[in-house]
Amino acid sequence: MRIGTWNLAGRHGDAHRSLIDQMRCDVLLLTEVSDRLDLSGWHVASTTEPMAPRRRWSAIASREPIAEVNQPHPASVAGVIDGVRFCSSILPWRGCTPRDFWVGEKLIDKQIHAASAIAAMRPQVWGGDWNQSFTGPETAGTIAGRRWLSEAIDRLHLQLPTADLPHRIEGISSIDHIAVPRAWSIVAAERVVAELEGRRLSDHDVYVVACQPSKSSP
Repeated sequence: MRIGTWNLAGRHGDAHRSLIDQMRCDVLLLTEVSDRLDLSGWHVASTTEPMAPRRRWSAIASREPIAEVNQPHPASVAGVIDGVRFCSSILPWRGCTPRDFWVGEKLIDKQIHAASAIAAMRPQVWGGDWNQSFTGPETAGTIAGRRWLSEAIDRLHLQLPTADLPHRIEGISSIDHIAVPRAWSIVAAERVVAELEGRRLSDHDVYVVACQPSKSSP
């Protein structure tokens, strides 16, 4: 199974669809998704809360049908694909605009509030723009958030193959992630530069995890 995540920064166009096709993914955990993005041929579930006009916080796109479940948080969307619970999320970041659903005075409080709601529905595959690195310098999230999310991933019996992948900015680790069950074998985890013909398609790169689901557990 190939699972990808990409923050599209609200952009859309033929080049974006072309790169999505080149990723050869079975499931996409997308964030900052334009309503105008061409996802024809995919089954799609997206957040109902708009991030901006004609832009959704998060979406799941799948080659197989998606059974939607109750959304764990306004900036996250969840769905069941072939018996596996998937979730695509944006988590709060430094300087995020106050909203009713970013609850807490400090960033770590906002991180814990949002991530706790998601963890409560026990996603088996959880990804998106977490605005949090797990190694090296921290520029978007918090060190306390790194520890809390690492512990949450462990409690959910997940592994995070994107933790050591690089950000597009040299010297910083990725803040976009894909967590999958510990029982699954990781074939590869890679960063794909979000660029076609010398033109950047987003301020985030693409991350893809190729894995082999366990026969005994999802």
